[in-house]
Order: sequence, then structure tokens, then C-alpha cells
Amino acid sequence: MEHFIEVAPGTRLWVEERGAPDAPPLLLIMGAQASGVGWPDELVDLLAAHHRVIRYDHRDTGRSTWPFEQRPYAVVDLAADAVAVLDGLGVERAHVVGLSLGGMLAQLLIADHPDRLFSATLIGTCALSTVPYVHPDGTRTEPGELPGIAPQLLEMWARTVEDRGLEAELDRRVEHWRVLAGEQLPFDAERTRAVERKIIEHTGHYATSTAHGRADTAGMDRTRELAETDVPALVVSAPAEPVFPPPHPQHLAQAVRGARVVEIPGMGHALPQEVLAPLATAILAHTAGR
Repeated sequence: MEHFIEVAPGTRLWVEERGAPDAPPLLLIMGAQASGVGWPDELVDLLAAHHRVIRYDHRDTGRSTWPFEQRPYAVVDLAADAVAVLDGLGVERAHVVGLSLGGMLAQLLIADHPDRLFSATLIGTCALSTVPYVHPDGTRTEPGELPGIAPQLLEMWARTVEDRGLEAELDRRVEHWRVLAGEQLPFDAERTRAVERKIIEHTGHYATSTAHGRADTAGMDRTRELAETDVPALVVSAPAEPVFPPPHPQHLAQAVRGARVVEIPGMGHALPQEVLAPLATAILAHTAGR
């Protein structure tokens, strides 16, 4: 079932639901500049066997309103959008799964709206906390000194995206995902191209936006709130992660009180076929009984 939900004056978001309407709600929050259709249907269906799964397009993605150039917003506004989606569907509490920027938004929900969450699963993200990472040997590393984004990705992100036609844009996106996927699992270029073509068809065009990268990041430190939370949190560790490589997941688990870590073998900053079943199993084990 598809909906459009107004989250701010002149801004509405595309929302889709799958699964039994009376099943425990589970909200999927995608990463920066990523449509909700980027959550693979196979993963959504695995989760929908046990949950009322909700996925949506952020502002400036997919079929949602693209307002940033006229009405700039902050990252915290994207977290407020997630709450507005739940409100629009009449959902009082939900399990939340966030990937990349979506994992940061999920942390904002943990901190600011704990009464709306049954649990949170955080994937491919970093801690919104200033606490140092404590290594197994007891040494400490400040968050800003943890391993950074892979240079190849930074170089790709620095390039100006030019309109050279649909197929060239698909080529660019496939190469981007090749790097994001890491080097531990085989990369399926054809599957990736098909997913991106579906996203473009869903959106209605292949234009790209840099809105989320330019959104104001002020006011995102939640050190105290995360350290005091009672929301059950699962942190997914991806050994091939090129954006927030280990020990970022371990640091995040230390920053969020009571969080535990599960590793998905071979996973990077993408959702290839090989990780979907183990990822769904980990998420469902975490949400069971809550």
C-alpha cells in the first residue's frame, strides 16, 4: 500500500507499507540521497513476514517533494520526518532500522523520541557521541581519530555529476556501488544496475541531488541521551565497510547504552544478495518479543 504524507508545509513524502496491518510496525530509514526503494524487495519481504514494514522516500529523493533549493532544511528535520511518517500512519511505536545517514536519524529518534521506539537497528553509521572509543586493550581513541572514509569514495564524491544521459548515469551509479560494496563479496553489476533503473523509474527522472550533503548538521550531538537510553539497540558491523569501517560499529555500541554488535560477513556499505538473509535474521532476532 502506498501513501503520501505531508511532513511540513509544501513537503510530502512517498510512503509504502508491506505486511499484515496488525503486525508490529518496523520503519526502514534509508541513507543520504537514497530512495526508500533502495531497500531491496527481498529484504522487505523477509521482514514483512513478521512486521508491518514501512519504507519511505526522504525529501529530495524518489517521489517525495524536492524542496531544498527553495526551502533548505537541517539533518534534524529529516529525523522529524520519520516521526511524521509514523504519525501520518497512526503508529504509536515502531521498530526502526537505519542505514548510513538513516542510522544517524535513528540515533536522533533513540535520543529524542524513545517513547516512539520498540527497538533500533543501526547499520553503516557512526556514533552521534563524543565519547572516546575504548579498544580491547584499554587504550582510547577520540571519535575524530577513528578510521575515515575510503579515499576512492571521497574522490568520487568530489566529482561534478554531469548529465550525459540515462545509461551513463546508470554506469556512474553502478561504479559508485561497486566501491561502496567493499571487496569481500562478488559484486553483481547487473543486479545493481537493475535496482538503480527501478529507482529511476520510481522517481520519474534520473537527476541527482546533493541536498542531504549540504543540510545543516548543527545540533546532532546526543552523547548524554545515547548513554542513558533504554531503547534496545543492535549495531551491525560490516567488515568491508568503506564509509564507517571498524571500529566505528564497536564505538557506536559503546556510545549507546546496552547496545550489542552483530557482524554480517563480507558486508560493506551496500545490500547485495548475499547479506540479505543474514541481515534479516539478525534484525528479526533483535525485534522478536519486543
